[in-house]
Amino acid sequence: MDQNPLVKSYLDLRAETEARDRGLREKVMSLSEAASLVHDGEHLAVGGCTMSRTPMAMIWALVRAGRKDLTVSRSIVSSEGDIFYGSGVSPHIITSWFSQGIVWGVSKVMRHYTENRLARFDEWSHMSIGLRYRAGAMGVPFMPVRSMIGSDVAKRRGDEVKTMECPFTGETVMLLPALNPDVAIIHVQRADCYGNAQLDGLQFMDIDMAMAAKRVILTTERIITNERIRRTPDQTRIPFFTVDAVVEAPFGCAPHECYGVYEPFFDHLDAYAKRVASDPVAGIKSYLDEYFHEPEEWTDYLAKLGVKDMLDASRRGRSIYND
Repeated sequence: MDQNPLVKSYLDLRAETEARDRGLREKVMSLSEAASLVHDGEHLAVGGCTMSRTPMAMIWALVRAGRKDLTVSRSIVSSEGDIFYGSGVSPHIITSWFSQGIVWGVSKVMRHYTENRLARFDEWSHMSIGLRYRAGAMGVPFMPVRSMIGSDVAKRRGDEVKTMECPFTGETVMLLPALNPDVAIIHVQRADCYGNAQLDGLQFMDIDMAMAAKRVILTTERIITNERIRRTPDQTRIPFFTVDAVVEAPFGCAPHECYGVYEPFFDHLDAYAKRVASDPVAGIKSYLDEYFHEPEEWTDYLAKLGVKDMLDASRRGRSIYND
């Protein structure tokens, strides 16, 4: 029986964990330096969900670094999926839903690439994606579940999923293969220089993702001192010993949102949707040229988004805490 290439044995996972440097050391680096930790052909997990806490600054750096052939997994994919396909960074995305957002409908870029067999989109249920990361974090090769049994989603996955008779109840359960990414990229509100990360709002699948991944790159709105981290240890969701790089990237999710800091840049997202609506190929190419290839620094990218829109998004984001 062929082994799922994304599923690793316990002994392999243990050897990788033992080989990691889990010491309390400073891990601050630039976006380009962090991008060098991601290699062509690897499995990249993306933190956040839909337009929430998308690590866009790190994705921008990966596009500029010319990464290729990455297998990308995420709970729900938004417009960053278009960027992965259009740039050639990834020809294979594993997720539960692929749309810029409900109001814009299913991604036209995704439809072009998948319907013309230029890229691959593996659809799983939302719960199954999370449980696959959970299995990876636990170091087990699969997770027995009742989710997806009898569904068309399971049928489309074919031999990627298995069923078995429970040895205790005799009932049928489905076995979901674990996800152990080579690299996870996760954006957080704040972190210290060692990689202790604090999250506000929904955590999505990021904690399991960080524990399941071989390497973790954190981008953060701001780097704070370890002393401040220790004052509120209950807010630290991702511990330093899972993290390999910390990058301070203000507005690191723009034009998506970062809870409590800024909301989505809706005017920009509307303009993007119109750009790719009539011609997805030309639309995504022109967008990549303007926002990913032309700006030489992340600050240049933000300048293109515009100070007015940044201030408006910040005002709306902060209002969550003020109301």
